[in-house]
Amino acid sequence: MHIRTLPGKAFRTTALAAVIFAASGAAALAQGDAARPAGEAVPGTPSVQDPWLARWLSVTPDRRPAPQVPGKDYGMDPNTGAFVFPKATPEAHDGQRFPGELDHWDRTLLAKNVDVIAFYPGVGSPFHAWNNVLDFEGRRYLYIHDRDYLRIMDVTDPAHGKVVYSKGAVWGPKGPSEDWDAAGVKDYWGGMTIAWNKKLGKPILVASYEIGRYGLMEDKLKEPEKVARQRSYNSLKGFKVYAMNGPTPDDWELLATRTTDVERPDASVGRQRGSGSLDAPEYFGGKYMILAAAPDDSYALTEYSNYLYSPGYQVWDMSDPAHPEFVSQITVPGQKVDDPASVFEYLKNPRAGNRTSWMGARMPLFLPKPLEQGGKIGFGAMGGLGLWSFDLSDPAHPKILGNFNTPPSFSGTEFDNADVSQYERTGYVLTSGYPLNTDCNEPYKDIWVVDARDPARMKVAATLPRPVPPENAPYTSFCQRGGSFGPKRSNSIGQPGAWRQKIVPYSFYNAGVQLFDVSDPAHPRIAGYFVPPLADETELPSYTLSQGVFALYTEYDRNIMWAFTDNGAYALSSPLLGEPVMGMPARPWPAR
Repeated sequence: MHIRTLPGKAFRTTALAAVIFAASGAAALAQGDAARPAGEAVPGTPSVQDPWLARWLSVTPDRRPAPQVPGKDYGMDPNTGAFVFPKATPEAHDGQRFPGELDHWDRTLLAKNVDVIAFYPGVGSPFHAWNNVLDFEGRRYLYIHDRDYLRIMDVTDPAHGKVVYSKGAVWGPKGPSEDWDAAGVKDYWGGMTIAWNKKLGKPILVASYEIGRYGLMEDKLKEPEKVARQRSYNSLKGFKVYAMNGPTPDDWELLATRTTDVERPDASVGRQRGSGSLDAPEYFGGKYMILAAAPDDSYALTEYSNYLYSPGYQVWDMSDPAHPEFVSQITVPGQKVDDPASVFEYLKNPRAGNRTSWMGARMPLFLPKPLEQGGKIGFGAMGGLGLWSFDLSDPAHPKILGNFNTPPSFSGTEFDNADVSQYERTGYVLTSGYPLNTDCNEPYKDIWVVDARDPARMKVAATLPRPVPPENAPYTSFCQRGGSFGPKRSNSIGQPGAWRQKIVPYSFYNAGVQLFDVSDPAHPRIAGYFVPPLADETELPSYTLSQGVFALYTEYDRNIMWAFTDNGAYALSSPLLGEPVMGMPARPWPAR
């Protein structure tokens, strides 16, 4: 998309960026250096094989944060019982315990204004969950999926749900029930969205297909073969559209397959460029769908150690679900390594060179109102690039309205998602990243309350309160429970019913589910919580333990929250949401 600049500034900015780009050696890398004598090294030339990684390395300094010492650089304050977080940490794949941390997985249950309807052990994986709901022929079905597995539960009675379809491994104390090779997956979908399509008169499912993020690569600077394998990935980079003639995959009809490599729409699997479609598409069943995607390999300005892309956004025309048509690509400054102006903006970001931060989108744009219903504004959480607002009045020509960023908070992700559930009422947006290192070995991830009443001039108004254990807890900080502590996400795409006003529930890893009262977003408070027992080695292998509640899906039409943990799923109710409906809702979902 075109980036608007102030009159008289565009040439000077672009010219200066071009000078820096050329001086860095990136220009020589981009063009090749045929004039260089054979065998003679060029100073500053990175020793990596992938040309896009080489360009990124050639323009960024090495600013990796130093490892922090637990009990010295961070840890428990003996005077207050509070936890002092580190200021910056490198990505860590293993836990790093600190003095005062519990020596066991805490089995205490804590709750306020939340009741348990039922617990369903082992219905997901211990790593992640996307969710959907579909009403079909008088039954309600809950979908629990994560790339290599899919469970479908009949939850018409949420207190007596049952699995009606299962594909992929089931986990227990000895590990998964099936062997699985992450590098050998041929049909590796990501998030799914279910919506009612008026033209077909039935629900349709749009499934994202992206490069897997588990078990494929740890360090892109040290694993050239794995980098090359992701460039020529063995599964679709894009999305598929299905007509749902029934609740289970044997009744689904494939309508369309598209790649997000939009400049080469006929490229075959293995030759498609870019990232594919990340997370669940933002789609309400009408004309427009929005994806998070990097369309080609030039979107390479990202620091994250095992990911190659800085995704932007794509708008697609879904007027005919069997023939989706690409409409526009949304790109912000600081994403494309072959664009001098983009590199210039990237280098102004204090995260550039830390070899740690995720840069670019992880989820599609967040729309307070669907475009077909008169919505014109979208918000994009773009990792270390910050929060962006867009004018989508003309989806074929989106425009940047504004953006803002906060001081860096790494390791872990920043600006992963945005909650726009309160925007129409208040003009405020909630946004946060989430922790990736365990044992609180990274800065805390605040949930920022953003005043976006003027989307072109967004500003932080407050943060949501940090959860603190009640006095009857056997610890004074949730960090002492071990594992991860901090927000994951609030509202998922495609939750039944309408967003609840004034109450926003968040999954919070080892702090369970936290319900925030945002009647006045500038003065929020915690109104309820559910902190379940943590899974231990009697239920799962030790290498899977650390998360707690890592996903939350709310049926607002039945006032039921589904909290997904390492070891299963809880059906929850709360008086803050209203009396739970223990049968079918008044109207079917997705909305007709």
